Amino acid sequence: MYTIVVTPNPILVKKTHKVTKFDKKLDDILKQMEETLKATTDPVGVGLAAPQVGIALAIFQMKPTDDSPVKNFINPVIISKKTLPSATSTANTTEKGIKKPRKGKLLEGCLSIPNIWGHVTREKNVTLEWQDEKGKKHKKYFTGFPAVIIQHEMDHLQGVLFTKHVVSQNEKMYKSHKNSEGEDEFDEIKL
Repeated sequence: MYTIVVTPNPILVKKTHKVTKFDKKLDDILKQMEETLKATTDPVGVGLAAPQVGIALAIFQMKPTDDSPVKNFINPVIISKKTLPSATSTANTTEKGIKKPRKGKLLEGCLSIPNIWGHVTREKNVTLEWQDEKGKKHKKYFTGFPAVIIQHEMDHLQGVLFTKHVVSQNEKMYKSHKNSEGEDEFDEIKL
């Protein structure tokens, strides 16, 4: 299992390199990344990119629900996006990893930026091409929460953190903390 890298570690703002060898070393990276993702609890992680564990390779994993298996995406490329009216990262509140501030709007967060949340407008649909752990190419259309996760993780592979989108979209950012009952509370960060 890896330790999750947090800001201000410089690897989080650097572009990754393409995976060229599909070998035992890659299998070991994927296994340790999966263990790391599954071990996240507060918040529960829904995606993890290789830079978040200190590895500058174009790899991310996704686990959008408690019941879904961890899926590997190697050398991924978004080949199309489609925005629907009011397309924001407002997946169902029962989806893990989604938090809600007091005013009811859903938030995006990141394991590498603990306790920071923000509103980010994302495309609701993406078509992704990628390779699996054997190097086989795949192409699939994703919608809703998985599409949001993919865009967040793809940003990591380009050295972009979600907070950059919060600022560029003139949205609000929040810091979370636990109240006396152990529930999440959100305080707006003035930018």
